[in-house]
Amino acid sequence: MSGDLSTPGQILRATGLSAGYDGRAIVHDVSIEATPGKVVSIVGPNGSGKSTLLKSLVGVVPVLGGTVNVGDADITNMTPERVATLGVGYVPQIDDVFPPLTVKENLDIGGYLLPRHEVGARIEAVLEFFPRLKTMMSRRAGKLSGGERKMLAMGRVLMLRPSVLVLDEPTANLAPLVATQLLEEYIRGFAEKGSTVLLVEQRAKAALRVSDWTCVLGGGRVVLEGPPSDLENNPIFVESFLGGGAPRR
Repeated sequence: MSGDLSTPGQILRATGLSAGYDGRAIVHDVSIEATPGKVVSIVGPNGSGKSTLLKSLVGVVPVLGGTVNVGDADITNMTPERVATLGVGYVPQIDDVFPPLTVKENLDIGGYLLPRHEVGARIEAVLEFFPRLKTMMSRRAGKLSGGERKMLAMGRVLMLRPSVLVLDEPTANLAPLVATQLLEEYIRGFAEKGSTVLLVEQRAKAALRVSDWTCVLGGGRVVLEGPPSDLENNPIFVESFLGGGAPRR
């Protein structure tokens, strides 16, 4: 992969984090750290608080207790726009592109904080990273396939060259082969270029393959965590998330 899309990663850290809606916590006392050059994944059953956790890190959901830091900056309850200016790129599971707009228009919007003279060069870098989008610049985002749409969503966020990439279920509704490429080539590639990557992923086996550290959420709390090799040998994790058998590699 080529293209200058990332900056040196920063540490993203949540300490004793509680977060939720209308003053009611969904996530309870979670501490998690993602570091440069590494992929940290969050897995867990539906309703365990995974997406709420990510949204609280980037300012979409209120933090009710604890702190969130990126590098030396305390970003607890900052607006999403302010969080983005500090180098955190967030790709939500849904509403990740503007369907009525073209691919080019989506990328232009992704560069809204850039000086206008830098936007063109940054789009070129995105297209080097996701060459499949080159022939689709005039196509409306709503007409893209699931994999193409997710590439566009990630490309739009990468316009600002984030040091931290936060991804909420990037492979949701994608065909298995497309999901594998997205995780193993692109998302793993971000980390290998020095960025910090934190992702929620429903496909536990796939998450383990690309991760350096995995946290398991249950009931809004971290119930297990460790390197993938440890979790693969943990009977509770295997039974709950890997169908009762060790994952095949």
